[in-house]
Amino acid sequence: MFVSGLATNQDVNIHYLDTLREADHRLTPIVICPGLSEAAEEYEDLLSYLLPRRAIVLSFRGRGRSDTPRAKYDLEDHVSDLSAVIQETAIGSFHLFGNSRGVSYALGYAQKNAKQIKSLIVEDYPAEHKQMTAEWADDYINQYLIPTGRNKLIRQQAVKGIQRDSTPIKLDGKLELPALVIRGLLEGSLLSEADVLQYGDMFTTVKVEAFADSGHNIRNMERDKLYLTIKQFLDEQEG
Repeated sequence: MFVSGLATNQDVNIHYLDTLREADHRLTPIVICPGLSEAAEEYEDLLSYLLPRRAIVLSFRGRGRSDTPRAKYDLEDHVSDLSAVIQETAIGSFHLFGNSRGVSYALGYAQKNAKQIKSLIVEDYPAEHKQMTAEWADDYINQYLIPTGRNKLIRQQAVKGIQRDSTPIKLDGKLELPALVIRGLLEGSLLSEADVLQYGDMFTTVKVEAFADSGHNIRNMERDKLYLTIKQFLDEQEG
């Protein structure tokens, strides 16, 4: 079902999955930016769910089957990974979806390429690129990645590169796009009321969907509702 490909970003190979072969090309495709430690393969069920709409998901540098460079893990480097996949897959207009830290990468791309994008979906993350603290990498690796087995999906070199290279950037420039803002309501959500209001100021129209039984990890807690919400929003944009 999936085309598995590599896009070359200078000397870094970026892996992606694409439902090109099964897609109805009358529908606008969607490009998916996973969260910080996520790999493309974790979105296979969503890609299948969204058929016959074409969907493309990438593993950013240091994750999944993508290369792990020694340096260059700031916002612009991740945005360039996304750009390479968009160029490699030769899509024109598309919807763009970012989950968690992937929201930063999606917004970073959208700020410079809004004319390509039909709509934007942001899941539980504010309109900014955050700088990580000096203690973050070791804590993230030892207290989260290793205990959960997610160290198989993101290399420690990438985690330490993100800590070393990330700079804080506001990504709240106005975008003439419709947007879907997805947020959890329980403890652990990374999207505050103020963040939601900020999104309201950024986009031409904003639809907010709250998930009462989720904190930050909405896909694990309310997957069926999440996927239906995304699909219905995309279908509405085709009208």
